[in-house]
Amino acid sequence: MKEFRFRILMIVGVLAFSIYLLYPTFADIQNTNKIDKELSLLTDELQKSNPTISEAELNDLLLIKEDSLMIADPTIRDNREKRMKLGLDLQGGMYLVMEVNTAKLIEKLAKDPDEKFKGFLKAATAEAQITDVELVDVLATKIKGAGLRLSRYFGSIREEDSDITDKLKEQEADAVTRAIEIISNRVNQYGVSEPSIQQQGARRIIVELPGIAKEDEAKRLLQGSALLEFKLVKEANFTVPIMNRIDEILAAEFSGSDSTSINDTTDAKDLSAEEFAKQHPFFSIAIINPQSPYADAYVKEGDKNQLMAYLRRPEVKNAIPDNAEFLFDAKPFTTQENENIYRLYLVNKVAELTGGVIEDAMANIDPRTTEPIVTMQMNSEGAREWARITGSNIDRRCAIILDNAVYTAPTIQGKIPGGSSRITGMGDMNEAKLLQIVLKAGALPAPVDIIEERTVGPSLGQDSINKGFNSTMIGFFLVALFMIFYYKKSGVVSDLALFSTILMIMGILAGFHATLTLPGIAGIILTIGMAVDANVLIFERIREELATGKTAKAAVESGFANSYSAILDSNITTFFTGIILYQFGAGPVQGFALTLMIGIAASLFSAFVVTRVIFDIMVAKGNKINIG
Repeated sequence: MKEFRFRILMIVGVLAFSIYLLYPTFADIQNTNKIDKELSLLTDELQKSNPTISEAELNDLLLIKEDSLMIADPTIRDNREKRMKLGLDLQGGMYLVMEVNTAKLIEKLAKDPDEKFKGFLKAATAEAQITDVELVDVLATKIKGAGLRLSRYFGSIREEDSDITDKLKEQEADAVTRAIEIISNRVNQYGVSEPSIQQQGARRIIVELPGIAKEDEAKRLLQGSALLEFKLVKEANFTVPIMNRIDEILAAEFSGSDSTSINDTTDAKDLSAEEFAKQHPFFSIAIINPQSPYADAYVKEGDKNQLMAYLRRPEVKNAIPDNAEFLFDAKPFTTQENENIYRLYLVNKVAELTGGVIEDAMANIDPRTTEPIVTMQMNSEGAREWARITGSNIDRRCAIILDNAVYTAPTIQGKIPGGSSRITGMGDMNEAKLLQIVLKAGALPAPVDIIEERTVGPSLGQDSINKGFNSTMIGFFLVALFMIFYYKKSGVVSDLALFSTILMIMGILAGFHATLTLPGIAGIILTIGMAVDANVLIFERIREELATGKTAKAAVESGFANSYSAILDSNITTFFTGIILYQFGAGPVQGFALTLMIGIAASLFSAFVVTRVIFDIMVAKGNKINIG
């Protein structure tokens, strides 16, 4: 048995690791059932005690209860984040194909559009919808075909038609980019887990929202105007006492006793991480830099949801003044340790200024310092207000906020008259470009139309899971029974290898946080049929070798050696087909291809390692090799 020790340990290790990767999925299913049961009981109690309770109030109370359950047991959130993800067809949710109506944008950009121009635009829009030609090119062709120059409606008379066309295309592409940024920010703020937002073609945006419950609310969220605001950030002497009070409230609630202020805790360094988290729940996950003049809190990405749950608690809300609110960064920054960190700001609840006054914004490189900068220009009304705001708040920070997410918070260095401002401090040009998009995103640049919508309800998704699971089990048992019936003892060996194949497939999917879809389940079922194909080739080869009078050991060695080429040829060609499907397919096709490729790799490991080890052990022990 010593000669098999390494391979046995490898098999045990692979299977144990697969079980380890699958455990969060199993634990999350148990936790979800438990939470759903408690929320159902609470719903009944609340409706009985208060029959007139509104749906919004009920949802808020249920959300607070769910938050408290997750806070009481942090492993619930950890398991949910690490579990295998479910696609729209299994979890339920929304699939939207949205198209940026660039025709409305071009109409808005035109100067003095007359009836003739509207006719050109209408005809160009109709033609662009049935061809691959861009709207701007079609419109330019029709205008020039009528003997007019593009400068009649766009740009200046000194500009060439080609230059005007290039500028219109740039603005058209910029409108789509801005729409994607706004939609992404709103989806993140809405709290959808594992959303997918992708551009398709020149004007279309594919949005997948797994687990979304209120479809009408989601559509209003995605299609409404963005809200760009400028809010002053509260200073440290105002923020720190509020944070201390929140920390004390949470500590008293969780431990049943009052905690000390973080500023007054001289022995905080001597506390263990567990003791500190118990005495200071807020500051254990919202870290303040003592060397910084600001009171921004730094929160790890994994702790963000927990901190948001703290801030939603009624007693914590009461501790926050009515004129202030906590807001997070729109996007995290990454540390040298490759951790994503969000900043938490306390800002004025009332905006000093809104984005409607911004006329233009542009990202550039400062020729003097070679650093990226963003310049923005306001209209006359905005310029007057901006001069007043900047003049009375020198050395204070002003947060630039889009849909309740902070994109940057530059320091006001002096009074800014004229409405032209320069923002510095960006890390690179990509960050500057993002800020440019945000500043120009006071509203969606053009209407976004929903041209396709598919909704899968939770009950239909659960029905798909049940049917997919049942079909997988039926397929497995039918194949397993056939192999035992036809190959007797060797069929049992192939069934063990088949079970290990399925376990490895599920473990790999869970380990890479892949999204399991209904076509993915179809790929697993197909793999079940294909997985025994390798064993069939091996068994038939061994049977032929035994028929020539070879010993069991020689027959097993020859059977495996002579079947390698056929097995590898068939599986490698199928694997390449899976790669092509994954590369050029989309959505369901990719899900099918992914599980198929993982299944092929797992089935080869099972055939060449698991099956071989079992046969070698049987031969070493002198057991008879029974191939049917």
